Parts: sequence; C-alpha cells; structure tokens
Amino acid sequence: MLYFTRWRALGIILTALVVCLCAVPNFFPEAQVKTWPAWAQRRLVLGLDLQGGSYLLLEVDSNYVKKEKLEQIRDDARKALRDARIGFIGGIVIRNDGVEARIAKEADVPAALAKLREIAQPIGGLIGSSGQRDLEVADAGGGLIRMTIPQAAMLDRMRKTIEQSIQIVEKRVNELGTVEPLIQRQGTDRILVQVPGLQDPTHLKELLGKTAKMEFRMVDTTVSPDQGVVPPDSERLVSASPPPVPYIVKKQVLVSGAELSDAQPGFDQRTGEAIVSFKFNTSGARKFAQATADNVGQPFAIVLDGKVISAPVIREPITGGQGQISGSFTVQSANDLAILMRAGALPAPLTVVEERTVGPGLGQDSIEKGELAAYVGSILVIVFMLITYRLFGVFANIAVAINVAMIFGLLSLLNATLTLPGIAGIVLTVGIAVDSNVLIYERIREELRGGRNAISAIDAGFKRALATILDSNITTFIAAAVLFYIGTGPVRGFAVTLGIGIITTVFTAFTLTRLIVAGWVRWKRPQTVPI
Repeated sequence: MLYFTRWRALGIILTALVVCLCAVPNFFPEAQVKTWPAWAQRRLVLGLDLQGGSYLLLEVDSNYVKKEKLEQIRDDARKALRDARIGFIGGIVIRNDGVEARIAKEADVPAALAKLREIAQPIGGLIGSSGQRDLEVADAGGGLIRMTIPQAAMLDRMRKTIEQSIQIVEKRVNELGTVEPLIQRQGTDRILVQVPGLQDPTHLKELLGKTAKMEFRMVDTTVSPDQGVVPPDSERLVSASPPPVPYIVKKQVLVSGAELSDAQPGFDQRTGEAIVSFKFNTSGARKFAQATADNVGQPFAIVLDGKVISAPVIREPITGGQGQISGSFTVQSANDLAILMRAGALPAPLTVVEERTVGPGLGQDSIEKGELAAYVGSILVIVFMLITYRLFGVFANIAVAINVAMIFGLLSLLNATLTLPGIAGIVLTVGIAVDSNVLIYERIREELRGGRNAISAIDAGFKRALATILDSNITTFIAAAVLFYIGTGPVRGFAVTLGIGIITTVFTAFTLTRLIVAGWVRWKRPQTVPI
C-alpha cells in the first residue's frame, strides 16, 4: 500500500495541482479574467444571498389556461360533429366553465356523445396515464350535451403550463447575459426567479411580462378599419407603436412564432433603422413561401401579443424561409423582440406577485460571517490534529488544505453558484476529511499496539481503514445525492458542495495522504511512528 510507481505518484500530484489551479481565476478581478482565454475564465458565481440581486415570484394566469383549454375543446367538438355530419343548433358555446352543444336531432345524441368522447385524451399522455380522461361528456337532456374539464385534468394542464413556462423564462433570462439564475416551480401556479447580481429588475420584468405570442396573418383589405362591422373571420387590431393605427386582420394564422428557428437584431443597410431578422424552420419556411406566393401584392400583419408590429406588402414570394421586421424600433426594443422570438411564446401570461431586490450589503455580511466560521473551524481542526497526531497531523492538515482548494477548483470548473448553505457544506467537508485521516491514524495506533513494526503498522493502517472510509463516505454521498434531486434552491447548493467535497476527501485523505506518508517513510526509514 505504501509503494507508488513514479508515474502513479506523478499522476496523483498533477491531478491535485490541475484541479487546484482551476480555482485561481477567483483571486483576480472579473474584468481581468475576461481578458484571458475562454477556457481559463471559469470561476465561482456568488448566489443571491451573497452578492445580492433580484427576486421575482411570477404567477401563471390560471383563468387564461382554463379559457384556452375550453376554446380548444369547443373547436375540437365543432370539427368532430361536422366530420360526423351531425347537426347542432346555435353553435357550440362556452358557458359556466364548460362547453355546450345542442344537437339538432334527438336521434343523433348517442352518436354525438360517442364522437365527442373520442376527443378526450388520457391525463398525463399515453405514457404514465392514470386511466382518467381530460374531458367529461354528459347528456344534459333535451338534445343538450355538456363537456367539462375534471379537476385532475386542470391540474395536469397547469403542471404542463408551468413546466413549459419555466423553460421559456429560463431562455429569456439567459439571453440577458445574467449568470446562473435560479428558476424553479413554487406551488401549483407560481415560478420563482432569482437573478444574482441584477440590481434593477425593471427590464427583466418587461421581458417576462410579455407572452410573446407571435403570428403571421393576412390583412383583410375587403373592409376599411374605420368601419364598425368586422367580418366574422377577421378582427380589429391596433399597431404596437404609438399612435395606435387600426387594422382589420384575418383570424387565420398562416405561420406561428413556434416555427421560428432564429431571430437577430440588426440594421437596415438602406435606411440605417433598427430591424429584426428572422428565420423559419423547414415547416415554417414552406408555409411562409406558400402564403407569400398566394398573396403577392397584399399586406400581411406580423402580430405580437394581439398588436400589429409591422404590416408590409408582399412584393414577391419569399422562398428563402427568412425575412426582416421593421417598425420604428430602437436598438434596445429590437434586441428585446429578438430575445422574445428566440425564446418562444409563453403558454399563458405571467404576473409578478412578489418582487424583492437584495442589496449587496446583506450578502457581504453573510460572506464575512461565513469566512469567520470557516477560519475558526479550520484553525480548531488544525490545532486538534497537531496536538493529537503531531507529525502525522501536519500531513493531514496539508491534505485538508489541498482538499479545500480542489473543492473550489471543481466548483469553478463547473461555474457553480456558491451560496451560504454551500459555504456550510464546505466547512462540513473539512470535518469529514479530517475524520477520514483520524480513522487511518487510529488504525495505525491499533496495529502498533498489536506488535507490528513502524512501516508494517502504517501499511496495514491504510489498507484496513480503506473499507471504513469508503463506507462512511458513500453513505454520506447518497444522502447528498438525495438532497440534490429532491431538494430545491439553497438545499441543492449545500448538496453540490457536500457531494464534491466527499469525492475530493476520498482522493486526498486516502491517496494523497498516503503518498505523503509513503514519501516520508522512504526518506526516513522510521523505527517508531510519531503519532
């Protein structure tokens, strides 16, 4: 156990050195680090509780989600009845949190019930379905069929809406260039957003508050926008930029924003005004080419959240799957629109229900107290090891110092966010690392008391303590893994530092300490063990 080949010893030293060097960027100003090569710019990011930042609690509009679901049921029901050639009276209407259809002939009611029940889907999808359906269809008598959404289906719809919203919110926040935002679900209809270092959340709120539902539709030129009567297949919209200009826009969506693959801000080479260039995916490009080919000479509207941001005239078919939007943009508004288009539309509006700005003063106080706790704890551990194990205590303290440096190196390599619970995890790791050394040293003492000579006792101590060290650290690592996967926010930060600390502890306490002791044994050839 005490024999190391030259290459093995060199590999252990180089591993420790390289990982420790990964922590070096944290000791230099951020502005200076940004001038280094990209691979050398990885560093720790301080969390909201340490450097301050913005805290937003967003609420998904549950009424909007229900309204969208009811409208979808209404459209699906209309199509199902028409395909089955079943007549209905007065249209299919949304009433009292349900959808109602009055069948023209009483004899068609059983067939209508069967057809409408076919549009119901399993809750949770085909995989993982509980057997429940997302639609209840009932005969209310007199030819009236009523369709309602079960509570379980509504909760499932909200869950999916929240999950989709989190992905889009994360894209929008990341597009701002912020570092390591925390975005997670809270409760059944809320999303928590924490952005460290962002002291003014106004711009962020503006981006997150927009649904960004983009549609490409044709302008209805058969009627004047000033007329009071609007055709049933069209609607009156106004321009997004002041003063509001009315447009009559057809309800049919030619291409949706979901089929955009990219959007970038830029400048028009002829006029110099800010624009947004966009590009469709394969499906969107095909639809856009067909729509522009069929409507040459007609204006089409680019609609964002129910407002017309641009209404250019189609001069010729656009077959390249890309184009540009101009509409009195500023550089900032063009950039914001490009961010929204790239991130995609929110499935439902978000409302800010709670907002807090955490100042850096609170974070600095936390850092100072965390540092003080780390220093006091480390000093006490160092003194204890020196008093108890003398020279071998020095070896253990060197290994623990390298262990802490390696933890910071790995966290920096991962661009991890360091929070106050994370600091607590590092302090706890120091104790765990020393505990491994204590196990080894006490085992060596037992072997000496059993009559072994110095070198044999040291070798046996390392060999027989290995199983105990692995068992204790594996069980702690399992606990850290459970905390990471089940916990949220600060709990996960604690779990990350604890888990990384356990990995480095096993490396330093057993491999590195053993290498140091092996070097000392080869150099001194001791007859007694100073322990």
